[in-house]
Amino acid sequence: MKCLKVLCVLALVFAVSAVAYAETQSVKVSGDIALRAFARGDYDLNRDDAEVNTGGESNDWATYLLSTAEVQVDADLTDNVSGVIRLVNQRVWGDWRYNSVAGGELRNITVNGIVENRVIGNDSMELKLDVDLAYIELKEFLYSPLTLRIGRQDLWFGKGFIIGANLQDPQFNIYPKEYTAIRSFDAVRATLDYDPWTIDGVYAKISENMRRSDDDVNLWGVNIGYVFDVYNAEAEGYWWWKQSRNPGTANGTSITSMNGHDDNSVHTLGGRGSFDPIEDWTIAVEAAYQCGQYLGINSQVNGRDRSAWAIDAMIECRYWQDDFAWRPVLGVEYIFYSGENDQGLMNANTTGDYQGWDVMFRGKFDTAIREFQNVYYATAQASSPSFTNQHQILVRGSVEPTDSLTFEALYGHFWLQEQWTPALSNKNLGDEVDLSLTWDYTEDVSFNLLAAWFFPGKHFQSPNKDTATDIVGTVKLSF
Repeated sequence: MKCLKVLCVLALVFAVSAVAYAETQSVKVSGDIALRAFARGDYDLNRDDAEVNTGGESNDWATYLLSTAEVQVDADLTDNVSGVIRLVNQRVWGDWRYNSVAGGELRNITVNGIVENRVIGNDSMELKLDVDLAYIELKEFLYSPLTLRIGRQDLWFGKGFIIGANLQDPQFNIYPKEYTAIRSFDAVRATLDYDPWTIDGVYAKISENMRRSDDDVNLWGVNIGYVFDVYNAEAEGYWWWKQSRNPGTANGTSITSMNGHDDNSVHTLGGRGSFDPIEDWTIAVEAAYQCGQYLGINSQVNGRDRSAWAIDAMIECRYWQDDFAWRPVLGVEYIFYSGENDQGLMNANTTGDYQGWDVMFRGKFDTAIREFQNVYYATAQASSPSFTNQHQILVRGSVEPTDSLTFEALYGHFWLQEQWTPALSNKNLGDEVDLSLTWDYTEDVSFNLLAAWFFPGKHFQSPNKDTATDIVGTVKLSF
């Protein structure tokens, strides 16, 4: 019955769309279907551990299938008014009850470092739909350069290093959360287009919590961009404020310090620029600084200021694309996130500035495994997440053996900035190799095979230092 209701709703949406199209010639229906097969081994970096519960999942290997379906309706109406709705269904094949214990590959780590035990007891085989996009866009609103967008929308600024994705799995339908199709924000965005200048102001509600005005998590920001008429150059400057007046819980209680501190706000100020000094070469640099207040430990006695840095620098070379039939591209990228001294020894009496980087709402992810360690997949060294206290060097390249085939390779090396736990004397986190082959079967259908391996460095100690493997096959239809 539930499935029948959903199908009726979809039929109504298409019927209304058809009527509107006949009247205005301005409704577009688009979408995609993606099917993925996963084989993942030793994500916790220990191949010899036992099953986490009797008859439950093993930490060693996990295999499953994931499907994602998206339908989007764009309606352009009169007087510069338009609206967008996108519906998403994402689910693991054959799993109508998400039952994940707090161990193994499916462990989830909160922003406060808490391991979540996620058990969802819904056995219903109904088709679950999420609303990913639902916004109204008003162009030339009151003033010709001004565009106003209100509602659930995607936000992506620059390369997505600070603001790019609000990753969500509202129905708890999928295991690999990094593959969620839902990345939108409930937001109001005002854009002033003074070509070549662009000014964006954003307000987004991240968490409402208990409906009180003083316990929400909000995002405020201003982004100013400029496009130069030489060297294919562009520049941006920004300020983003993640106003977190309810940081969450620790040890089962609300995080509020003994002295009444309850502010965990993050101010992020930074800039980004890129240009082509010569044809077929691109240089890009982004740097950001975070200040504000830090509260991350239950019963924290002292208020602590934030003081953190992040840098992303990249060089890409396309020089040989026109000289060789395989059109090679090479690139090198360095990323740095500042870290906290002795994170493993932090306690209620810890003082001084907090130097750990806050991930904000980054949408740019460069590797298949390391990016999500101790974020979605826990290791024995849980004090080493990928988004803070880390240096990384990435070397990537791609070739096109034929017009329809693209082969990409990435090598990454990772090491700590600060040694969080004195007992672990080595800062070498490890290395990762990602290989990807894409076949464009038609203009609408593509196949992809990803194979990735993370090789733990000396920071990880035996027996929790085995190689993690990720193999993902994808077929995608876009319409």
